[in-house]
Amino acid sequence: MIGNCTISALVDEHATIVWCCMPRFDSVPVFDALINSEHGTPAEGAMSLQIENFVRVEQAYDAGTAIVRTRLFDSSGNGIEVLDFAPRYVNRDRVFRPAQLVRRVRPINGNPRVRFTVRPRANWGASAPVVTRGSHHVRYVMPDQTLRLNTSVPLTYLMDSTWFTLDKPLSLLLGPDETLVGGVEETAREFEEQTASYWRHWTRRLALPLEWQDAVIRAAITLKLCQYEETGAIVAAMTTSIPEAAHSGRNWDYRYCWLRDAFFVVRALNSIAEVGTMENYLQWLFNVVRSSRNGHIKPLYGIGLESDQPESVVANARGYRGMGPVRVGNQAHEHFQHDVYGNIVLAAAQGFHDHRLLRRCDASDFASLEGVGEQAWLLHDKPDAGIWELRTRARIHTSSALMCWAACDRLGRIAGTLGLETRAHVWHARAETIREDILLRAWNAERGAFVESLGGSDLDASVLLMAEVGFLPPNDPRFISTVGALERALCDGPFMRRYEAVDDFGKPETAFNVCSFWRVDALARIGRRDLARDAFEMLLSRRNKVGLLSEDMDAKTGELWGNFPQTYSMVGIINGAVRLSAPWDSVV
Repeated sequence: MIGNCTISALVDEHATIVWCCMPRFDSVPVFDALINSEHGTPAEGAMSLQIENFVRVEQAYDAGTAIVRTRLFDSSGNGIEVLDFAPRYVNRDRVFRPAQLVRRVRPINGNPRVRFTVRPRANWGASAPVVTRGSHHVRYVMPDQTLRLNTSVPLTYLMDSTWFTLDKPLSLLLGPDETLVGGVEETAREFEEQTASYWRHWTRRLALPLEWQDAVIRAAITLKLCQYEETGAIVAAMTTSIPEAAHSGRNWDYRYCWLRDAFFVVRALNSIAEVGTMENYLQWLFNVVRSSRNGHIKPLYGIGLESDQPESVVANARGYRGMGPVRVGNQAHEHFQHDVYGNIVLAAAQGFHDHRLLRRCDASDFASLEGVGEQAWLLHDKPDAGIWELRTRARIHTSSALMCWAACDRLGRIAGTLGLETRAHVWHARAETIREDILLRAWNAERGAFVESLGGSDLDASVLLMAEVGFLPPNDPRFISTVGALERALCDGPFMRRYEAVDDFGKPETAFNVCSFWRVDALARIGRRDLARDAFEMLLSRRNKVGLLSEDMDAKTGELWGNFPQTYSMVGIINGAVRLSAPWDSVV
């Protein structure tokens, strides 16, 4: 994935841009080949570059950056190098992050023959744009926007996808329909240099664990790219409708901000001293809180604070590998998911205690959060759709009650920090009441575990969060027993499924990557560090070639499924490394 906190794009292993939404993450895609091809990647809906007689490829990120470098070689040893990125750097005391893709291409060996193709689509692939040609640019006129491609590629070759010998560097800049101030090559080179410098300085400031540094850096950059910086919202993933398993129908649109997912992103980045993402997110979050009606807050919102995301199916789109449907919007915006109130307070809590922040949260922010806490207190023992967003079943989910407890507990701590002793007493008392209810009703002696709902019997990986949010000490015998029960019921080796019960689509087929990381964390907390390290290393080995993870995984084949890249999963990489790494003072 490349991006700049305004847009993002997915580049496949052959340097084809197969997915990109403009001008924001949740816009109609301009490149949609990812979800509109049954067999391979078509020329339509993609930005591609081919080398004649192709035989092999090398691909990696430039270290510490969001720049992807792909090298393509032909059967005679001729080669080209392709750099893909979205510009991002500080200019005139602000971050310059246009809705623009930059591609730089140069020959690296011999006389390679290449052809360029740039074919955006409109209306989810249903129509082609009107194309007009200038002297050094091409305009793509679509119903909702017009894109301009400024390029040094000969336009005749580009328009006709003609093979020609690449004998010098060429560049393409695709973005808003605006005149380029400088020359194409000059501008592309400056963008590359400035963007590389920005990301390397950003990476340099991270408080990395000693071990697995490269994995943590890649995860951190990826999570940063999932923030729509103009508003502060953090999307769950950049794609829609990549199925959780082959032909499963579990195809969802994740290009929105789930309060649950965003909390985990903020928590992970805070742990490595990247607090800027939290500061930006809190601006968006308090807008959500203060605009809520009757205290109710939805589990997800649009990145521009849109409260409704009605779900529909794109009739003409084939789907990923032909596995439709392709959905736009997400029905979860209609759900009652009571864990959201805890996710809000947990995400904001550090803002009251961290003296590094440019703007610390204050008493007025606490007053806003108390309204959130009131909802948590009111709804902690009421049925909801739960963390897994079940569409046809409501229960009093343990994970939801747990997060309601966390809301009350953290409000008590915040009140103490602010010197509001009366309010601290109120919230601590409420937290204790919820805690006692969970301990009494969520524990199932027959299963030897905390179960997925109060009074229920099914097992669910989300109860592993009890230790992470401080509900129970990890050495509590009931928590240790729960870890063992979940392993026996839900694990295929180190890979863990979400739950054992049949849901709207049957039994889950694939492992859910974040659950596997929760298990790693739990194992480390209860003292099984060797097993935790082995499991963590196995999870890292299942990342793709550039270090990214999707939502789900086939435990037998290792194939990644689900929307990509998934913030939940990338969070797990950071959390696992921070939890398991040897300390720096062991080597310095």
